[in-house]
Amino acid sequence: MKINFLSKLVTTFLFFMSFSYAVSLPDFTVLAEQQGSKVVNISSIKNAVNRGNQQLSPQEEHMQEFFNRFGIPMPPGMGPNDQQQKQMSATGSGFILESDGYIITNAHVVGEADSIIVKLADKREFQAKLLGIDKRTDVALLKIDAKNLPAVKLGNPKNIKVGEWVAAIGSPFGLENTMTVGVVSAKGRALPQQENYVPFIQTDVAINPGNSGGPLFNTNGEVIGINSQIYSRTGGYMGLSFAIPIDVAMNVADQLKNNGKVVRGWLGIAIQEVTDELTEALGLKDKSGALVAAVNKGAPAGKAGIEAGDVILKFNNKVIKTSSDLPKYVRLTKPNNIVPVEIWRNGKVKTLRVKIGEMPDDRMQASNKKTIKESANRIGLVLKEATTKDKKMLDGRNGLVVTKASGPAVSSQIREGDIILALNNTPVTSVRAFNREINKTPKGKTIALLIYRNGDTLFVPVKVLN
Repeated sequence: MKINFLSKLVTTFLFFMSFSYAVSLPDFTVLAEQQGSKVVNISSIKNAVNRGNQQLSPQEEHMQEFFNRFGIPMPPGMGPNDQQQKQMSATGSGFILESDGYIITNAHVVGEADSIIVKLADKREFQAKLLGIDKRTDVALLKIDAKNLPAVKLGNPKNIKVGEWVAAIGSPFGLENTMTVGVVSAKGRALPQQENYVPFIQTDVAINPGNSGGPLFNTNGEVIGINSQIYSRTGGYMGLSFAIPIDVAMNVADQLKNNGKVVRGWLGIAIQEVTDELTEALGLKDKSGALVAAVNKGAPAGKAGIEAGDVILKFNNKVIKTSSDLPKYVRLTKPNNIVPVEIWRNGKVKTLRVKIGEMPDDRMQASNKKTIKESANRIGLVLKEATTKDKKMLDGRNGLVVTKASGPAVSSQIREGDIILALNNTPVTSVRAFNREINKTPKGKTIALLIYRNGDTLFVPVKVLN
């Protein structure tokens, strides 16, 4: 009797648990019905002539880059050895911003196309005019000659939460109006080997070639992002998808619509994250802030007195919680505005006033390195003092070039060819003086080395173990 009662109790419990779980799952059918008509298919066409056994033209290379981006081989007739007139096409997605024909998509979808065809959900096709592209954020704005189109409603990506359900609609592999769903995996994500112009929304929504430029919806049917990239070793979906927040995209789109170009604020610095080790080495209370690794010569930051080794704690009265916060605040600041910048330097807080510049097209370039005189040190480095030629590359600064690395240095990712510029914010003068400071450092203490590598500078924490 007791066994039967327990069995019924467990069965009832499991029933209500499964019912509760089913009820909690969102229903995307209404979203699909109402939003599908606002998503478009985009064909980007490039006319080209291959000249057997010669390199691809810059335009052809752009199309090849599009296919390589997703690990797809160039289609037949599109390789550098094909001697024929041909059309190269790439497919992507986009969505209608305004009812009079304004459409937003990814810059890498339309790129340098000779012709852009927009196909609506009702099968009508239009030749699109490219109003402008912004490669830094991967946003492009198109215009078609149409009226009374169904336009999307924009949401606020700042309100989304990790774990929230989202949906994508696009044309993966040319399969128009395909919906996929998933959850938000992370916010404010900076991608490896990319400049921090976009704080990406990371999701596990299935995104494949052809989805690029399409909308990412919240469960209210509002667009919160533009599906832009996947992170994959195969070229296909592997559970990591990234969308440009719609507020970032609209800031760009509005400028492209009104000015034909994007104007951004510019400090002229390279920054990096503050790690636990660097927190200790720099005497900080926590890991908040953005560590200045380099200052461009003649840039607004340098003119205001910002130096490599400073940690920016606040920009225009906004707290910098992580290093990725700073670029978005700077780029949204109008050039010529003067803003307060609070920094941490040598154990003290200091406020500087910086006149924001306009971001130039050119970036800091680099050369490579040569060295002379060798010496070994306590943290596993063999160093040579920089030559006169090296110092020209370093704007006249002294440097110690790493010829071999082992022990703690290797553990801290210091490489052969790196040039050490400073130890705990003190510029290096010679191998002998550097080793003397290393030998005076207590065992177990973390030091901060300012390293020059391939044209960039960064701080590397090294723990003294011996």
